[in-house]
Amino acid sequence: MPWPRLPFRSAAATIPINQKHWTYRNHPRKIPRMRKQKNILKTVDDYLAGVPEPARSTLQKVRAAIRSAAPPEATEGISYGIPMFKHNDVLVWFAAFANHCSFFPTAAVIAQFPKDLKAFRTSKGTVQFPVDKPLPAALVKKMLKARLAQIENKKRR
Repeated sequence: MPWPRLPFRSAAATIPINQKHWTYRNHPRKIPRMRKQKNILKTVDDYLAGVPEPARSTLQKVRAAIRSAAPPEATEGISYGIPMFKHNDVLVWFAAFANHCSFFPTAAVIAQFPKDLKAFRTSKGTVQFPVDKPLPAALVKKMLKARLAQIENKKRR
């Protein structure tokens, strides 16, 4: 039996005659659906090509430092829309934003280097640095080695 059409807007008033149950699809204020991104990034080079110049060269230096400390089998990719390095598990992420660049080595790694990171703004899992001044390569390598050790310990359990 079809739902009756009511004179006021209600959930029942929006149900089509050929449908028995109310769904959000028929709600007058539809929940916006996630649309597919038009520019899905596939490689780190694609990501860096879209970054403006002061930040691009900074991220390329950070990328080179990560590459030199990462195992040879480590691969680059895009995860959560930002570049990352992976070796059995995600090692680190790095990205550029409007006013800063960020390095994401995980919260446990950041907690191991409080003195080294005093000069930088940090949060739970992020190290932020200026777009025109990259993180020191030695610090990136130390944090990457700590992250590799963390992944190895997790693997042994």
